[in-house]
Amino acid sequence: MPKALFIPRLLTLTAVLAVSGCALPRHEVYTPTVVAGQRGVIFAVDGAGDFQATSDSLRQAVAAERLPLCVEPFEWSHGYGRVLADQMDWDHAWEEGQYLARRVCAVRQVCPAAEVYLVGHSAGSAVVLAAAESLPPGSINRIVLLAPSVSDEYDLRPALRCACDGIDVFYSRRDTAYLGVGVAIVGTVDRRWCPAAGRVGFRPVVETPQDGQLYAKLRQHAWDPCVEWTGNRGGHYGGYQVCHLRAYVLPLLSPADCRPR
Repeated sequence: MPKALFIPRLLTLTAVLAVSGCALPRHEVYTPTVVAGQRGVIFAVDGAGDFQATSDSLRQAVAAERLPLCVEPFEWSHGYGRVLADQMDWDHAWEEGQYLARRVCAVRQVCPAAEVYLVGHSAGSAVVLAAAESLPPGSINRIVLLAPSVSDEYDLRPALRCACDGIDVFYSRRDTAYLGVGVAIVGTVDRRWCPAAGRVGFRPVVETPQDGQLYAKLRQHAWDPCVEWTGNRGGHYGGYQVCHLRAYVLPLLSPADCRPR
């Protein structure tokens, strides 16, 4: 086979193998873990590859701040290290979002007054958004997206309706490897070939005055050198550094009058 034909076919085969072998639909029995003395739960949705770095960092940050919140990782990946499979399988991310939505509903049934937060990193942001889009308005207190690898033109209106206190997005133009070169090659999680929101921020979809009111609940935080002291240097993994979470993310999930003194 001529080399000019072999390389494209090899790349195509690699992509097919990466997304094959999807897990069968699961039938889970879920029991909410919110306990007495806690205000609520943070569902932590890690990025592609099931490395659990975001959820681990959130646990450490919440413990360090002594916040009365339970951090519950939501495992959605095809498997450990399967970055391409997670990044390229939108149907799987959407289906897992439905499972996450069911968990939110379970918490609401058992603890109606509990606070519920969704925090997603990279491809995990697609799962978070899929869950939010499947829930009734006002079901979630706040959504935080760290370096989301969905497209910058993703329609956030359904998720904004779901989140009482809106959506906070942390993005960085320094994310040139994963969200720059990587997305240019394999596309965003929602299967678009355009800039990733985690690199340039989301572009509001405003078609009516009501849409403008919804997007007023979207807050986008561009990386700035002033945050380097937290260990966040603007790369793909900077947003979930423990010091950055403590300084810039956890205050969004804990009003000043609720923080330990």
